[in-house]
Amino acid sequence: MFDSSSIIVGLEVGTSKVCVMVGEVNPDSSGLTIVGLGQSKSRGVRKGEICDATATGEDIRNAIVEAEQMADVEIRSVYLGVTGAHIRGFNNRGVHPVVSADREISPEDVQDVIKNAKTINLPAQHQVIHAVRQHFLVDGHNGIIDPVGMLGGRLEVDVHVVHGHLNRLQNAIRAVKGLQLEVEEIVFSGLASSLALLNSEQKELGSLVIDIGGGTTDYVVYADGVIKYVGVLAVGGDHISNDLAYGLKVPLGRAEQLKLEWGSAFLDSTDQGQTVTISSDLGLPLKIISLENLRRIMALRLEEIFNLIVQDLQQAGLSDYLRSGAFLCGGAARIPQIASLAEQILEMPVTLGKTNSISGLKSALDQPEFATAIGLVKFGSIQQRKRVDKPTFFHEIKTVFSQVVGRNK
Repeated sequence: MFDSSSIIVGLEVGTSKVCVMVGEVNPDSSGLTIVGLGQSKSRGVRKGEICDATATGEDIRNAIVEAEQMADVEIRSVYLGVTGAHIRGFNNRGVHPVVSADREISPEDVQDVIKNAKTINLPAQHQVIHAVRQHFLVDGHNGIIDPVGMLGGRLEVDVHVVHGHLNRLQNAIRAVKGLQLEVEEIVFSGLASSLALLNSEQKELGSLVIDIGGGTTDYVVYADGVIKYVGVLAVGGDHISNDLAYGLKVPLGRAEQLKLEWGSAFLDSTDQGQTVTISSDLGLPLKIISLENLRRIMALRLEEIFNLIVQDLQQAGLSDYLRSGAFLCGGAARIPQIASLAEQILEMPVTLGKTNSISGLKSALDQPEFATAIGLVKFGSIQQRKRVDKPTFFHEIKTVFSQVVGRNK
């Protein structure tokens, strides 16, 4: 049995699976060890958002029980990953005049300028999930990491604000709390994946993390060591299966099987004329599938995903900052030759992401579909190290939600 104070749990409620990852903070706080993993097929989630609360609750419970048994712990709280097309991010700047007589910047000035950066007009019913600090400016001089103790009359800070629809965030929170579990914080799933995969050098050089899940594709841009951009596409691996079912005229379950067994992101000259014979259910005749058509359908959908990301990054002016290239994760990262296709469209080096600074279960660390859950554990360890007695963004969400409920009573 592990010391409960050293245990951190990440919960990803995805479109295709529910995943619970249990990590233990090393005694000297030097790193993390993954000690438990629980999984369950996800039945109540569509495009990253809950559509059947009862089924989702059962799936979470099953994954929690499996993780508890493997890690020999009792799980009481989790860091919850969230995604969905409603999640957006943008950069914002806060400004604060330094009014002390000697013009020395104090920790209180830093707190005030960050608070001002978070005072923004969001779309109706939206709430801040993260306000990630980037750099400070003192009297117009930028690139400052810690301004405390410096002299200046005007303090500014750039932050990247990630926000989402309050009610849709609360649906995921309520599903967890209905199991008598506490939610430590909610975390954008794309941010969690990037924490699991990128090291400091890759963040500094500029990197793009693309997490292609079952129902959504999350992507995050790091440059100069900080988050510059986040995005979510409501398209994922399930859409490839749907395309195959429609294009090949087979049931969805069989399409998923064909994707896993015969799929590829590239059409090869050897595919021409090749066929796959599959048995039909209920004693119907055998069906012959064109391998060329199967892989063309997959390639077209994946090309669409990568082209949408390229267009978004070009509009944001970020394409030239990605000197370290792109890193793929999520279940769809297993598709053969997907990195080659991504390189062709993104026009940068692309590799399958590998977790860093984490040890433990080899079966979890080497699999691209576990990047988000591992990143949630890593996020929790970071929060534990720097936690102070002030409200978290999750607590702010709970406060706003309580106010909304109160007004509606």
